Amino acid sequence: MYRLIYTCISRFLYLYEYEKTILPSSNLSSNSFLCLGNRSQTLMPTPDPGDCEKEIKSLMWIYVLVGNLIRGIGETPIMPLGISYIEDFAKSENSPLYVGILEAGKIFGPLIGLLLASFCAKIYVDTGSVNTDDLTITPTDTRWVGAWWVGFLICAGVNVLTSIPFFFLPNTLAKEGLEDNADVTTSDREEKHQGQAKKEKRAITKDFLPFMKSLFCNPIYVLYLLVSVLQINSFTTTFVFLPKYLEQQYGKSTAEIVFLIGICNLPPVIIGYLIGGLVMKKFKFTAKKAAYVAFCLSLTEWLLLFLNFLWTCDNFPVAGLTTSYEHERFQQPLYVENKILANCNMRCNCLTKTWDPVCGDNGIAYMSACLAGCEKSVGTGINMVFQNCSCIQFSGNSSAVLGLCNKGPDCTIQLQYFFITSVIGSFIYSLSAIPGYMVLLRCIKSKEKSLGVGLHAFFTRVFAGIPGPIYFGALIDRTCLHWGNQKCGKPGACRMYDINNFRSIFIGFPAALKGSSFLPAICILILLRKFQLPEETDSSETEFAEMELTEKESKCMDVPRSPESDNDRELKTRL
Repeated sequence: MYRLIYTCISRFLYLYEYEKTILPSSNLSSNSFLCLGNRSQTLMPTPDPGDCEKEIKSLMWIYVLVGNLIRGIGETPIMPLGISYIEDFAKSENSPLYVGILEAGKIFGPLIGLLLASFCAKIYVDTGSVNTDDLTITPTDTRWVGAWWVGFLICAGVNVLTSIPFFFLPNTLAKEGLEDNADVTTSDREEKHQGQAKKEKRAITKDFLPFMKSLFCNPIYVLYLLVSVLQINSFTTTFVFLPKYLEQQYGKSTAEIVFLIGICNLPPVIIGYLIGGLVMKKFKFTAKKAAYVAFCLSLTEWLLLFLNFLWTCDNFPVAGLTTSYEHERFQQPLYVENKILANCNMRCNCLTKTWDPVCGDNGIAYMSACLAGCEKSVGTGINMVFQNCSCIQFSGNSSAVLGLCNKGPDCTIQLQYFFITSVIGSFIYSLSAIPGYMVLLRCIKSKEKSLGVGLHAFFTRVFAGIPGPIYFGALIDRTCLHWGNQKCGKPGACRMYDINNFRSIFIGFPAALKGSSFLPAICILILLRKFQLPEETDSSETEFAEMELTEKESKCMDVPRSPESDNDRELKTRL
């Protein structure tokens, strides 16, 4: 909750100013953004140096950073301790179903969040603080920013309510399948549990380093970490930039794309998690069988990913960027000369770096009304129409309206194909997740389970969740065709991408990452055929299996253990 509050504070301390040439509230003349030959190129007011210094020294990012730090502290213990809690008190054949329900719940939350985000994205970020009638952009514009802070405030209240049940979870539960001794009272069990918990805490403190050595000497565990890091890198980079890719590829608004992702992608994931858990419970898969199932399903989903190269659309037709001024729509391949000025607008003395696009009657967009050669405007706000545009020649008309031109109906059909492929892929991916995760839980000893799951979460976040969006975003930025400008002249967000290069990076790079993860996965399958895991044996053989695994790990360990651990090992040897 504190993270959400900290993040929302930044919204109330700063108003969003988008890049524009049309300033209805300024003291400029109403025609200052049009094509006029009797003026200099200075159309925009000179920014105050004090405002530029304030913008440079803005500390709004600190609120977001502190909020995310608080979120990380709060949510990190839930998964490692929660899964260990399930594994400790549930039957081995039931734990996959419980973990599947837990993972499905984790997806149900983002489903509601995406639907809420779709609603918030249609509302302007500074609604209530500015006059929305003066806006010259719509939700389909790349400069539009939705009211993201509304969702944060709603989620803050919901988080408070959902945290209450955690206070009522018992410290211990009766192990499923074991009948309680009638002679032992509840108080006796609690005292026994408290004494055992204190002993385990002391043992964990003393054996922390040996446990770490044991985990990293477990080849299956280490290889599973590598597979997880590679696959989560692939998943994170795809999911984070999926809305941007679909907006640029198919010309849809952020609100529409987020809604479609929530409706199409996440429900199959929830169903897949539940079915995966039920199948493992029904057929009582061992770790070896679960590993083979997870590998085959993941390989199928990876091959299906390459179909997305087929569902393509052309770039937005923007004169001077993706097409020339002399050619009509769909009659010219990707324009590579990147000449912003032409004979039709050379006399206008237009700004060449400002992004305030208009769509002409000829189906071609222009970076601004001035670059379209428009000399007259009618209307206000988003209803403004530009007339007498010298660069637009189409059936006797030469007018333009605000915004980029819409892509054709073929792109809508291609988007449908993309989501059909995505639904099937999401379902297959979620089916493989639970069997794959059970391999992690079954390849480590019970005493090391909490530490092992925690280290797995640590490595996937540090080496996948954090760096993935950073380096992938840098790769995508290399495909930018035109950068926007901030108020003080510094480069802002990318307004137009080369969609062909964007597609190659967005689909090809994650596919390469995921494809490389199958090499260590194959090694895991080979090792599982040689090792006998403790969870795959009968109860009478469990001690022997754990001792066998310990002996194999001890070959690469030379760390002194605590006296309790040594005594336990001697007792197991004697037995």
